[in-house]
Amino acid sequence: MNEYISLNQIKKGEAVTAVRVSGSSSTVRRLTDMGLVENSIIECVGRSPTGDPAAYLISGAVIAIRSADAQNIKVRRRENG
Repeated sequence: MNEYISLNQIKKGEAVTAVRVSGSSSTVRRLTDMGLVENSIIECVGRSPTGDPAAYLISGAVIAIRSADAQNIKVRRRENG
């Protein structure tokens, strides 16, 4: 299963592996500075009542990411194990 999806498509409790971050240079830099780099593990830990933004556990920190930015983050689902 190597199909890439956008980060905003994962459900609460699901963990994925980061593949690529795109978007404006300032957004990409901000996200990489927070630890969102290739092969990092990302877990969705919650969503606001309206669904946007969502909270993700990345490199030991919980970070809120807007859906507009999360759609530019490509991830792959992790294999069990």
